[in-house]
Amino acid sequence: MKNQTYRMTMLYDFYGELLTERQREFFDLYYNDDLSLSEIAENAGISRQGVRDVIVRAEAQMQEIEDKTGLIRRFEQMRGHLNAIQAAVEGIRSLNNRLYEDPRLRDLTDQIEREAAALRE
Repeated sequence: MKNQTYRMTMLYDFYGELLTERQREFFDLYYNDDLSLSEIAENAGISRQGVRDVIVRAEAQMQEIEDKTGLIRRFEQMRGHLNAIQAAVEGIRSLNNRLYEDPRLRDLTDQIEREAAALRE
């Protein structure tokens, strides 16, 4: 994955609902609202170390789930394949427009594009 924040955000998007409310709150404040551990601690009335412990446990819990399920890994692989499919569709469409002008090829590329878009959702 690209970097730590991106990795944590992906984990949160996939598994955040499995965290406790407090874990979700601190994680969101730290990663999404970009608050420091000290700022979160001050607002929550606990120590900076207490906030860090909650966030580290949340990260570890979500990483453990990802290690077991591999959902994000498969999602990233699928996204790469869908991009390749889209590039192939554009190549076929371009060739068809320049050489053949076959309506069947246009219909098939449109269908492939729709199916790939449905998988992205």
